[in-house]
Amino acid sequence: MNAKALFAKGVFLLCSIFLLFNTGCVRKHRSFVSDEINLLPQPNEVILSENSFALEDGITIANSNGVDASASNWLAKNLMQKTALEIKVDQNSDADIVLALDKNLDKEAYHLEVSPKGIHISASTSAGFFYAGETLKQLLTKDSDESPWLVPSISIKDAPRFGWRAYMLDESRYFHGADFVKRILDQMASLKMNVFHWHLTDDAGWRIEIKKYPKLTEVGAFRADSEIETWGSGKLSGEPHGGFYTQEQIRELVAYAAERHITIVPEFEIPGHSSAAIAAYTWLGTAGEDIDVPVKFGRHYDNYDVTNPKVEQFVKDVLLELFELFPSEVIHIGGDEVGYQVWNESKHVQEYMKEHGIKTAADLQIQFTNKISKFIEQNGRRMMGWNEIMGKNIHGDFEEKKHDQEAQTELAKNTVVHFWKGDLNLATEAAQKGYGIVNSLHSNTYLDYNYESISLEKAYSFDPIPEGLESQYHENIYGLGCQMWSEWTPTNKDVERQTFPRIAAYAEVGWTNLSNKNFESFRNALKIKQKEWDALGINYAKISEE
Repeated sequence: MNAKALFAKGVFLLCSIFLLFNTGCVRKHRSFVSDEINLLPQPNEVILSENSFALEDGITIANSNGVDASASNWLAKNLMQKTALEIKVDQNSDADIVLALDKNLDKEAYHLEVSPKGIHISASTSAGFFYAGETLKQLLTKDSDESPWLVPSISIKDAPRFGWRAYMLDESRYFHGADFVKRILDQMASLKMNVFHWHLTDDAGWRIEIKKYPKLTEVGAFRADSEIETWGSGKLSGEPHGGFYTQEQIRELVAYAAERHITIVPEFEIPGHSSAAIAAYTWLGTAGEDIDVPVKFGRHYDNYDVTNPKVEQFVKDVLLELFELFPSEVIHIGGDEVGYQVWNESKHVQEYMKEHGIKTAADLQIQFTNKISKFIEQNGRRMMGWNEIMGKNIHGDFEEKKHDQEAQTELAKNTVVHFWKGDLNLATEAAQKGYGIVNSLHSNTYLDYNYESISLEKAYSFDPIPEGLESQYHENIYGLGCQMWSEWTPTNKDVERQTFPRIAAYAEVGWTNLSNKNFESFRNALKIKQKEWDALGINYAKISEE
């Protein structure tokens, strides 16, 4: 045996002894197979190569080409949280992880290149770098306590299919609190969702402080009891419920979301679903009757009196405070399920309609909605509302609304229509007319529905683009939302059970191109995500493999 062979044998024996006593000679690099790459949402181009990059104490991250320092600082912070390694941020061009600006990429796109020598991330915005970081965190692997953190050698080119990937939390029915909102925002960020639609006002409670109208929270944020179990159960909890967010808390949560590249879109319901506000200020209502905040859920009789200039000013005053709190381009004004009976039975409303040539209550709603749209647009924002604001009667299943006449008045063109109910042809027609559409068809996206009604696979199979919509109108489909209405989910654990794991399916619907979607691959990636949820104590629904 020659000297070189003796040396190699000696090294092998030495490593074997070291491994036996758990003291070292651990393999610092290895190759990965495709089955080990389980990412959620699935990227749109993945090329796996041999070998890997090892993260060790003291690795460095650097920006180049004018990348904002916040991108590298955030990445370093998150990698340290994940690995417990010391990671330094500097401007050394020889850094282990380099972030580079590429203005040719779309605003949420990124390129991630990993080799044994280091990691290179390209993006055009801080959002792109953020999403690359979320992917990088998912790629981190540790084979044992003694082995290093490894990232497979890989090339990923990725960008979202849709620009609007939303989760809605209804806090009017039940107040869930700032810590829970942050918990949801963290999970949204890990899934690359970018819009938190916050349903803050409704019949059952007013949840946001408005300085000019303090009784909205002093009175409207609290109710004496709550209906339980299901619609029309006749059962009450026997306990009062209430709560609201101060403006200081709102600002903190908006900033927390923005750090995670999530826009918070507030929903201020007008002109229906307004009982909590009318309980606080009777003059806001049409009927002129004192009411309490309802303890039963569902649709209620009174609406804002949209013929009253004082009410119109109230709506504008509230919006002005919302503009100060929420930097989002879009403001959601609800507009769904407005009961027209109170307007049809009101003498002064009928006189107003006759005087102004308004033929139907639906036209009255659209006329008022268009006024508010104009006001919102004058303040540099854009109005969004549920698809009833187009004036179509989509409620043939509601006894009190099935005979409502449809409107002839046209909705303001700059509106984002939030489609949730009715024939899909209505969404197609709206897109063809140039309206922006967020598709949240209730039968496919409502998280309050049980898992028999909307299974994980049904959620995953949802396509926001209506079948048959011509390709030239696809750009008018902004994306999707999944909605967590909380009438029957009073606790945070209840909300988690309904939300998780289906939120992950909707995240992939919003991000991944159709050609790259595969339900079985998604299920494999979900198993890894569920381990994270287990560690966090998230009460996700346990779904059978069958």
